Amino acid sequence: MVFVIAGGCCSDASCVPACPVDCIRPLPSDPTFLTTPQLFIDPSACIGCAACMYACPVSAIHDEPDLPEALEPFADVNRRYFEAHPLTPRFLDIQARRAASALPARVAVIGAGPSGCYAVEELCAVPGIEVTVIDRLPTPFGLARFGVAPDHPDTKLISEHFQAVLEHPAVTCWFNVEVGTDVTVSELRATHHAVIYAGGAADDRRLGIEGEDLAGSFSAREFVAWYNGHPDFADRAFDLGGESAVILGNGNVALDVARALARPPDAYAATDMADHAIAALGSSAIREVQIVARRGPAESACTLPELIELRRLPGVEVRTVPAEVASTQAHAYSETVRQKIELFQSVASEPTPVTPGVRRVTFRFGWTPERLLGNDVVTGVELRRTSDDDSTMRASVHGDLVLRAVGYRVAPTAELPYDGARSAIANDGGRVLRAGTNEPVPGLYCVGWAKRGPSGVIGTNRVCSRETVTHLIEDLQAADLRSLEPGVADALLRARKPSHVTLDQWRHIDQAERAAGRDARPSRPRQKIVHVHEMLHLAARHPEPPVADARS
Repeated sequence: MVFVIAGGCCSDASCVPACPVDCIRPLPSDPTFLTTPQLFIDPSACIGCAACMYACPVSAIHDEPDLPEALEPFADVNRRYFEAHPLTPRFLDIQARRAASALPARVAVIGAGPSGCYAVEELCAVPGIEVTVIDRLPTPFGLARFGVAPDHPDTKLISEHFQAVLEHPAVTCWFNVEVGTDVTVSELRATHHAVIYAGGAADDRRLGIEGEDLAGSFSAREFVAWYNGHPDFADRAFDLGGESAVILGNGNVALDVARALARPPDAYAATDMADHAIAALGSSAIREVQIVARRGPAESACTLPELIELRRLPGVEVRTVPAEVASTQAHAYSETVRQKIELFQSVASEPTPVTPGVRRVTFRFGWTPERLLGNDVVTGVELRRTSDDDSTMRASVHGDLVLRAVGYRVAPTAELPYDGARSAIANDGGRVLRAGTNEPVPGLYCVGWAKRGPSGVIGTNRVCSRETVTHLIEDLQAADLRSLEPGVADALLRARKPSHVTLDQWRHIDQAERAAGRDARPSRPRQKIVHVHEMLHLAARHPEPPVADARS
């Protein structure tokens, strides 16, 4: 029996040390780790022990004979990876973080998303460290809750791991507390030995073209947050009454959005998609989705697993324009890119009958958006051919809804020096740098998208956070740690935000959502509460126990 890593791989590499024959690649130390869309198992070396399957936090590993039909292509994907990258034996040097001598330090982590939770996990491996976790929303897990597509439930399982991390006795959680409004970074630095910023990328890149602010033009980030029930976007209205949508950009977020628009009306009824989005998409009139990108299929930003998934969706036809993909020479590229090119070219060679009732997703390559068309409401996009040879060529595509999926953006944050060129906090290996210098700010660190810019998948944050925490621990061990009054940080946060939400109160919110999902028909993983006031009302029914005076 051979095991296969399929779509949904989170790349956090938990499976790598679990494998007794070391047949999973790439390794976190490999140069290609951060840019490879998933991990792979060498079928010629796998001994079928299933250790990797049990270690995987998102259930992305399957034994090949039992692969679901939709995942069958991944057996070939794994095999072809090792044809291009033969397995090289190595001396195993896998070990847990070397436990330092007890380090009596308190560290604040701003943000309870994936990067923040991985940082907390690393910190809790060091005896003596106490961790304060702060998040702006009453709910933790960030993009794992509000960014992962509802039809990827296995990927969302990573939240179970993060929940266990936050349950560690060294961790205290303060949700519904906004840094910069309720408390400042300076105040957290004064009450902690170190502060890690894990605030992610809360903004999106703009195209900077005419018509971008027309009604009916949105960022894909807004649309994803809306259908995932993010409180900031729960009341946003998207007009889905037209028949066509245009998505600008072809990364994984673009494909998530395309699936949401193109899947049959009842496709999300059994998911944790927000109720308002299920209702709106269920009555959507959209039948045609065009995904437009500036460059060719070789430069497509989506990953192969996402593309395979879209191609195999029932009730959805995937199309390309033959002339836009035919000239790309697949053999000139890496194996993963080659497979994407071959898939696009295979689609182009298929007959294109008009099938009644079927929704269509068409990939367009080599077109740069020039302006959005329309007066008060968007009606389409004017495009210019990107190639130097025919850059005067113009075309327009009709779109009743236009979504730009050209990337997230880390917005500047008060008290944190910003590197505009990288769209990230100025840092060196996670150590925040003073503005305009290479000098670290003592006790101030960053992880995740705030550290490296908006790139990578959920599991990428594990390696990223480990690097930052390693530097933080080195700095704390070398420092003469100042004495902190017991309970001073908690007292500050409790006074500043009486309506904070504790971990126990979050558990009750979580349990209420799961119970509502179980009672729904069809049954669902959870029925999300999407308004903060409803979450706080539920939290208030389970008040925080009285706090004893830490000095008594």
